[in-house]
Parts: sequence; structure tokens; C-alpha cells
Amino acid sequence: MATSSVLRRALLYVPASSQKFMTKSLSLASDNITYDLEDSVTPANKQTARTQLRDHLSSLSNKPASIGELAVRINAVSTPYALDDLTTLASAPNLDAIVIPKVNSASDLSFVTDVIRHAALQRHSSDPTASPLKLIALIESARAVMDLRSICAASPYLSGLIFAAEDFALDLSITRTPGLAEFLYARSAIVTAARAFDLPSSIDLVCTSYKGPEGVKQLEEECQNGKEMGFNGKQCIHPSQVEVTQRMFAPAEAEVEWYVRILVADDKASAAGRGAWTLDGKMIDAPVVGKARAVVAKAAKCGMDIENIKAKWKDQKPE
Repeated sequence: MATSSVLRRALLYVPASSQKFMTKSLSLASDNITYDLEDSVTPANKQTARTQLRDHLSSLSNKPASIGELAVRINAVSTPYALDDLTTLASAPNLDAIVIPKVNSASDLSFVTDVIRHAALQRHSSDPTASPLKLIALIESARAVMDLRSICAASPYLSGLIFAAEDFALDLSITRTPGLAEFLYARSAIVTAARAFDLPSSIDLVCTSYKGPEGVKQLEEECQNGKEMGFNGKQCIHPSQVEVTQRMFAPAEAEVEWYVRILVADDKASAAGRGAWTLDGKMIDAPVVGKARAVVAKAAKCGMDIENIKAKWKDQKPE
């Protein structure tokens, strides 16, 4: 379904109402910078913020190399602001993705898809090399969780799902706890749906703690928990969270080295006609090799020197 693969370990929200913060964001190193027109902008300032954001994007000669993706979080389709957000920004230069809040049904994505298809003509005429905009859906309600199948199938531009814990807790009248057990069903449903529909990204909830050692510890624990559940990224609300998040969601060096050894040995096993073999006493078969290819590919996107690791283990043989 997704238009292209993209690495989103950290998705950092930046208020579009602040020119200072938007300018500062360009100096950061993040997989994704999302300029927020929703919660961080009051109704009276919506028009000013979207115009300011359009000017900000247009002023860039090129997207900074340290930033993987520039996105905008528009207002919910159910509000009177969404259409103006889309018509103002969908054809903006240097924009890669649109984050859509409060997606409750497939019709929300269908609406956005129809609008950006019209804007694509203008976008392509100004830059023939521009890629289609990707859509990222925020899942924030019980209704959305129950309708994930149709949401995931609603648009060919859909590139990821995001879990919004605070609004989900409000919808269900539940209280967020440090262990996050109350969100287990919803989070599991989201990562499963993203995988089933081959969406590149499943982005976990915001960590509301970010100050001091305790804030870092909480963020690391949440990242580890989300990674273990199947999420491949996390929302960030402060620049200090980005480095930790990207590090935690990247494959560990020891893990990458293990999987590189598997790939090197598998080439030799395949040449010998062996479909299953062992390495360090562990059985290696097709699913394990498939996981190895996925982990090594992600490590390469994260900037790890895979060729150097392969050279180190070039003589690795299957047992």
C-alpha cells in the first residue's frame, strides 16, 4: 500500500506557530520533523500559522541532510480548518508527508487523498522530481482501533500509523500508568495492522517525561517496551528526546553483527544446497535469514557501516 519505504525512528513535533522553533528545527538531526498546526496553534492563529509554515518550507533551497523527512500535522478532518491546511500546504516544496490527527474511519483518509491528488498536479509542475506526499494516520479512539482494517486500506499514500495515547485515554476514560498496560490491546492492534498492510511505520506514544536522568530513564524504558511490541519509532515532544529515541530504535551493534554473520554464512550454505544449518549452536532457516536481511537493511539506513562488518566476518561458515 505505501508509496515508499522511509525510516521514522523519531517523529518530533514542532509548533508551526513559532518561527523561532521552526528555524531552530532545521539544525536538528532527526528522522522526521513534523510541524504542528493542530494542538499547538489556537483557532485564532490557524491562518497565520499555516501561511508562516508555507513560507518556511518555500524558503528552503534544500531539506537539511540531517533531517530525513519534513511533515505537517494538519487539523482533524472533522474541523473547519483541515481543508485550508491541505490546500495551502499540499503543494508546498520540501514537504514529504502529512500527519492526520483523529482518524476515525477510512473516509477521513479518503478525503485527504482526494485533496492531495488535486494538489499533486501543481506540486509536480513546480518540481517534476517531487515524490508523492505520504500520509501518516494518528489512531486516537476506540472507533479507530476497531476500524483499523478499513483505515489501512483507504489510501495508496498511507505510510504509517501513530498511536496517540492521551486522546485514546480520554476516549476510554482510563488513566495512563507508567507500565502502559492499559494501552496493550490498542498498541498491539496498531502494530499488527501496520505489519499486515505492509506500512513502513508504526509510531508509538509520546513519553511525557524528558527532564533529567529520570526522564531519560523513562524514555528509554518506553522505547524498549515499544520496540519489543513491534513499533519501529516514537513520537517526540522535545529535541532532547530525539537522540535517545533514534538510538533505542536502531538495531544494537551486537545484534547487527550476529545477523551479518548469518547472511555471510547463508551465502555459503545456499551454494552448498543447505536450506537449514546452525551457527553458534543455533538453528538457522529461512525465517531467521529473512529477519537477518531486514535488520541489516535497517542498520544500513541508520548509518551503520555494514560493509566493514561483512569484511570482518567474510570467512564465516555455517556449522
